[in-house]
Amino acid sequence: MLVIGAGGGVGTFAVQLATASGATVTGVCSTSKVDLVRSIGAHDVIDYTREDIADRPCRYDVVIDTGGDRSVGQLRAALTSTGTIVIVGGEGGGQVLGLSRQLQAIALSPFVRQRLGVVFSSPRRTDLELLAVMLADGRVVPVVDRRFTLDEVPEAIRHLRAGRARGKVVIVV
Repeated sequence: MLVIGAGGGVGTFAVQLATASGATVTGVCSTSKVDLVRSIGAHDVIDYTREDIADRPCRYDVVIDTGGDRSVGQLRAALTSTGTIVIVGGEGGGQVLGLSRQLQAIALSPFVRQRLGVVFSSPRRTDLELLAVMLADGRVVPVVDRRFTLDEVPEAIRHLRAGRARGKVVIVV
């Protein structure tokens, strides 16, 4: 499994959930997050500032993209012929509502052997109960980058937009 954005708030959970489920995980992140991504269980790490995922000969059964800046074509190129892409979140760059990749994946999926999916979150009780067990027994540990007070929310948003958060950013109420 390839997790793009492995050092961010969603990516740190994706890496841990996948490894706890027995998957072999390669994380993609910036230089400053490589050690973090290894420490939470990634078997291999690609520093995207030094290496492009396209330069690797291996293909993945699952690609989870939380990063938002690779095209559906680039993501498909990293997949096995029957692999699955999961796009989490939107993207920037002036795209329509930040959803152009998601819409493209949904439209293309019926016509290719690969499964192209998007995540629209709707919590289910059984999933939350399983997550609670994994948190309680330490298989999954939330990675908290920084805590901000309510008065510091604008600073927290700037921090998140800069793409430097290592894990989750917490607002203390």
